[in-house]
This record gives sequence, structure tokens and C-alpha cells, in this order.
Amino acid sequence: MEERESVVGIESRPVTLRVIADQLGLDVSTVSRVLNGRDGDGRRAASGPTARRVRDLAEELGYRRNPAAVSLRTRRSNLIGVVFARLSEVVVATIYEGIEEEAARHGLAAFVTNTQDDPARQRERIAMVLGRRVDGLIIGDAHLDGAALADPALRGTPHVLVNRRTEGDLPAVTCDDYQGGRLVAEHFLRLGHTRVGCVAGEPFASTGTDRTAGFVDRYAEAGLPVPAALVRHCAFDTTGGRAAATALLGAATGRPTALFAVNDLAAIGVLGAARDLGLRPGRDLALAGFNDTPVAAELPVALTTVRSPMAEQGRVAVRELLRRMGGRQARSRRLAPELVARASSGRPVGPSLL
Repeated sequence: MEERESVVGIESRPVTLRVIADQLGLDVSTVSRVLNGRDGDGRRAASGPTARRVRDLAEELGYRRNPAAVSLRTRRSNLIGVVFARLSEVVVATIYEGIEEEAARHGLAAFVTNTQDDPARQRERIAMVLGRRVDGLIIGDAHLDGAALADPALRGTPHVLVNRRTEGDLPAVTCDDYQGGRLVAEHFLRLGHTRVGCVAGEPFASTGTDRTAGFVDRYAEAGLPVPAALVRHCAFDTTGGRAAATALLGAATGRPTALFAVNDLAAIGVLGAARDLGLRPGRDLALAGFNDTPVAAELPVALTTVRSPMAEQGRVAVRELLRRMGGRQARSRRLAPELVARASSGRPVGPSLL
């Protein structure tokens, strides 16, 4: 089926592959391979002088691919479904921007749906996305147990995880969250903090458990195990962070001198709790978050945090999904974090413990 669409050329003819082929004296199949042909990774398969002539003329005439025609011919929708817990969160939105950017670079479109981190809604939304006949699926709201991903319908559709992993063997593209937690621990140890606590996030999400584990394990290696009472799970938001920090900091004695919150939103909640208790972040309390969201550097007390490669997670997830769509094995990838020290962690309170 020859592609047609609504853009009209300079002679009021629809700009089709045939129009371009006739003007260049080429076969339609050659033009099609240049404008539509892709290799197993989704990169353009055609190159060289002829390909450049075709693309230049297509741009001059205003040619646009007709997705419906391409779908009929290739039996592919060129559509990627994306499932996240909450697109309103800046981390998720930034990851999705990376997904959308990389998908477009490979001639694919992406659409996203939200689940509110509810397993029943996860199953419902995944079924809805699969019903759109997507070529692949990127899942960003996985729980560690992977229960919502056990739908047999998923077996027939290439899919990868992003931002979170499961305890199974599904390929996942994440920040190296465990290493990020270790980076925070080493920062606090250099500052001389011996009694620390952790605002640990939700226990069903790898982002919370892995970051907490890295932090706690590094302190244990230094001979300073973190008491279980100083690790508080909470929602990944300011309300959860505030409640957890109030419980950790409220004791008159035995109060931790440093807190690690496993995302920046929870860390902002900690700032609120510290203010309520008359504690000055960076002076009476060292604080670090995770992700380095745009607000972190703009807070009244700039937030020490771990910079995670958010948009790059999205881009890499698309590349790994393309591997699966091309019949190859996708790989799990852990992208390197970076500690960004700012005012909220303050000055040394004692000799370095490293």
C-alpha cells in the first residue's frame, strides 16, 4: 500500500513515495527503504548520496509518513506504551521525556498512563496498553515482587523496566541506587557522623530498598550499624518524609545527627520536620536526598543529594526495548549516580570515619 497523507506538494499533488521517486528517477522501493527502512536497532538502514537526495527532497516537499499506511504494510504500530505510577512527579516526567525523545529519534511514538502504584490498577493499565497493539512496553512502576507483571499477555509483547527493578530476571534500566546510598553514607562518614538515620521510602519499590541498603551496608562496614529504629519507611512525598523525620528526630536523646532521605521530595518533608522541631539543616542536622531534582539547589538551604541520570534512563530503556523488539536479548543496566554536596549536609562534626 502506497503511503498518502494530507500535505499537498507544489503541484497540488499528495506528497507520496511515488511523487518523490518520480522526481528523482528512482524506484519507489528505493525511496521507501530510505524513508522507512530501519535496522534491528531502529536506526535508519539507508545511507549515502542517494539517501541524502531522497531525504532532502522529502523535506523540501513536506513529506510526512502516514502511520496508518506504515502499520498496514509492516504489521507494526510504531507505538510504545509506557506505564508509570505518577507522571506528576518530576523524576518520572524527566524519565518520560528521555523515553519520548529517544523513541522519536527511532521513528516511534510513545504514550503514557498512570497507575498510582496500585497493583490492581497496574494490571488494568497494562491490559489497556496492550489493547492498543503497541510494539513494546516500558514499565516504570514495578513492585519488587513483580506480581502485576505476571499477566500472560505480556509474554507476547517485548517489554523492559525503567527506574525500578523486580526480584526476577526482567531487564531493567535503573540508576545504581545501591551505590547511590553508599555515596551518601561515605559523605556522612567523612563528616564524622556516627548516629545516622534513613527516611527509607516505600518497602515495595526497589528505589527505596536499594538506596537504603547501600546506605545501611556502608555504615555497617565502617563498624557503625544503623539501628532498625532509625530506618523509617514512608511514602515518596513531602508528607511521608515529614512524618518519618518527625518520628526520627522527636526523641530528646539519641537523636540522629544526619538523615538520608531516599528521594528529594521526602528530603523536603524532612526540612519541614526539622523546622518544626527548631533544628537548623546544615548546622544542627545534616541532610541528603536523592535524584537532584531542579528544586534541590534552589531551596533556602540547598540540598545535598545524589544526582541520578533520569532522562538517560528513559533513553537507554528505549534502546534496550528496541533490542527485544529486534529479537535480541535486552540487558539490565545500572547507570552511575553522582553525589552533589551542598549546604544541607553542613560541616564536619568530628574526624573522618573513613
